[in-house]
Amino acid sequence: MIRSALVAGFVACAAVAPAMAQGQPQPIYSPYSTPVVVTQGEAVVKRAPDRAWLTVATETRDARAEEARRLSAEAMTAVQDALRKAGLGDDAIRTTGYSLTPEMDWKSGRGIVRGYVVRNQIEVRVDNLDQLPAVIDAATTARATTLSITGPRFALKDESSAQGEALRNAVTSAMNRARAIAAGAGRTVGEVLRIDDQVSTPFPPPQPLMRMAAAEDATSTPITPGEIEIRATVTLTVELR
Repeated sequence: MIRSALVAGFVACAAVAPAMAQGQPQPIYSPYSTPVVVTQGEAVVKRAPDRAWLTVATETRDARAEEARRLSAEAMTAVQDALRKAGLGDDAIRTTGYSLTPEMDWKSGRGIVRGYVVRNQIEVRVDNLDQLPAVIDAATTARATTLSITGPRFALKDESSAQGEALRNAVTSAMNRARAIAAGAGRTVGEVLRIDDQVSTPFPPPQPLMRMAAAEDATSTPITPGEIEIRATVTLTVELR
């Protein structure tokens, strides 16, 4: 909600009963020596994304830890090789998680190792969104493994530029409100004394795209990037003349 406030340097305080009884109202403390007007401005800038992030994970199981590890290594190697063939560079792929843990069965309060599971997870950056369907399809080439792909999370390569535009628009909005308030009070605005800002780029949470890819399906994965919203809010304090 956008709020506005008019604050005087010294304002009578009716809550001080003794002072009111003597006809001497006490001032409310203000950090400013002159009256000020405080307003808020908001702005939203929309941009088409030009970057996307995917999370790709493999999961392998075997009764022996070494065999589970070997199967995992083969599966993730196949995934990364396929991603590189789809046009991604080495700097666009990074490991974000790896674990080898036992799977337990419990009998009579005792744990028995049933086997081992290895999870290997990578993060993939796609700088050309035209490549995104091919990248997703390429990641599903692994065999003998459970595969999951989460995303995409869309982003901007130059997010600071959009944030700057949103901030400028928000300040303009706040200044227009301050001028309108001042005019209504028969005053004008003076110097800007303080600006507080907040910028956010809300992203929807990543969603699983697929699990256990079907190699027989040759249909390319359709992707619709949509738009990204950059929101800016500023609180403006200006002198009132």
